[in-house]
Amino acid sequence: MHTTMILKFSISLAGGLLFSGCTSGPKPPDWQLEAKGSMERSVAAYMEGDRRVETAELERARAQLSRTGRADLLGTAELLHCATRVASAVFEPCTGFEKLRQDAPEAQRAYADYLAGNIQPQSIALLPAPQRAAAAGNTTAIPGIAAPLSQLVAAGVMLKTGKASPSVIGQAIDTASAQGWRRPLLAWLNLQAQRAEQGGDMEAAARLHRRIALTEGGISSVKESAKENK
Repeated sequence: MHTTMILKFSISLAGGLLFSGCTSGPKPPDWQLEAKGSMERSVAAYMEGDRRVETAELERARAQLSRTGRADLLGTAELLHCATRVASAVFEPCTGFEKLRQDAPEAQRAYADYLAGNIQPQSIALLPAPQRAAAAGNTTAIPGIAAPLSQLVAAGVMLKTGKASPSVIGQAIDTASAQGWRRPLLAWLNLQAQRAEQGGDMEAAARLHRRIALTEGGISSVKESAKENK
């Protein structure tokens, strides 16, 4: 496994590249396979809304990666951990990565700034090509980003920086829904419902609340939501 491959993943968040070994050659070491599996399960659990599993798997990945003594590898996991929050419209300090920032590669530091919504113009070139336009505030760039998680991250960054148009929110909803990612879907649906209410479109807000109820708990919750909105 090459550092450039890991760094590419940590920036692009293209899930298939996470700690992947070469398609040919010797079998990757156990720590690499275990870290990859743990991070995949951690991300899946967070997106579903299972914080207990997410935390346990993240700690396993951290333990495996810390064995290498490499800040760039551990930084990969921390950035992915923080990216899932931004994708779900949860904005909080990326404390795990900040502890590593001093020894992290420049491109990882740029990506951390991107997640925080304060990347400097001169650092945008350090991001993968699909993310650069989104980082510059181009709201039409999101559909062109291949990885679903990266799409949601771009939408989250635009929301944090006040550039999330209705089309950006709609795209985020469609992406989360297509992946079956309950947590980000609920976050973006609630945001859209809030904006509908603020705009006085109560019919749209009621429809969105029914969809929120369905996502949260199924048909019975939809019926309860419909009663509340009468």
